[in-house]
Amino acid sequence: INLPVIRQYVDYLVNEQNVKNVFVNGTTGEGLSLSVQERKQLAEEWMCQGKDKLDHVIIHVGALNLPECQELARHAAAIGAGGISVIAPFFFKPTNKDELVAFLQKVASEAPEVPFYYYHIPPLTGVKIRVEELLDGIKAQIPTFQGVKFSDTDLLDLAQCINKNKTGEFEFLYGVDEQLLGALAVGANGAVGSTYNYLGRQTNLMLQAFAKPDFALAQQYQFLSGEFLNFVIKLGFGVAQTKAIMTFVSGIPMGPPRLPLVDASSEFIVKAKAKLESIVWPKAD
Repeated sequence: INLPVIRQYVDYLVNEQNVKNVFVNGTTGEGLSLSVQERKQLAEEWMCQGKDKLDHVIIHVGALNLPECQELARHAAAIGAGGISVIAPFFFKPTNKDELVAFLQKVASEAPEVPFYYYHIPPLTGVKIRVEELLDGIKAQIPTFQGVKFSDTDLLDLAQCINKNKTGEFEFLYGVDEQLLGALAVGANGAVGSTYNYLGRQTNLMLQAFAKPDFALAQQYQFLSGEFLNFVIKLGFGVAQTKAIMTFVSGIPMGPPRLPLVDASSEFIVKAKAKLESIVWPKAD
């Protein structure tokens, strides 16, 4: 891991992309491919470099076993994280709501003052327990429960969650970038995604257009970012390719991924760069 580059990375996100919240050690950050010690070092560096620059640092502390999750949760609390988040374990999987909540509760209780988010990402974990079901009575079992990082295309489940959340006590941060506008329409109140590293400015303009409301302008932004993603998905798009795009857009060396992932090809980089440069974004007011 390359700690010295994080200072430059923070400044780039804040100054160039108007992104002031980060989610550390998640999917794009290859958190599950890192050792516990590496994850702690990264969390500390983001907290250190983000001080007085970032509004929120949420640290993902999920792992395949409970003791590591608990250790990472205690560490995140000790360094002052603004929130922690946990995926469902995905080798030995929880098979129902009660098993999943029991696991999450054991992690959250190690950081009793820190807002807790469930990281729902069934395409990668294979845990398809509906979030709407999970929410019933969750505050009684996890008092710090703050919301969900919802990385699934099931907008019906998301809409049911938001319908249940009439008091607005929970936050729903949507994680499928190419569908963000649809999620906003049903009531998502934030987003966590990989494209916001390099399309953060455009996504913020989409959020502003949606809030106005200027739906036609918001659609333009979503359609254009979708056009780019549709193009790169056909080429073969994942974490390694995201790092390559962020490197050529920002000029910050994001480095190679860790095995079993392998570097993006030079052909991918050439084509993705040309496509991104060809997009004409709406002029901001």
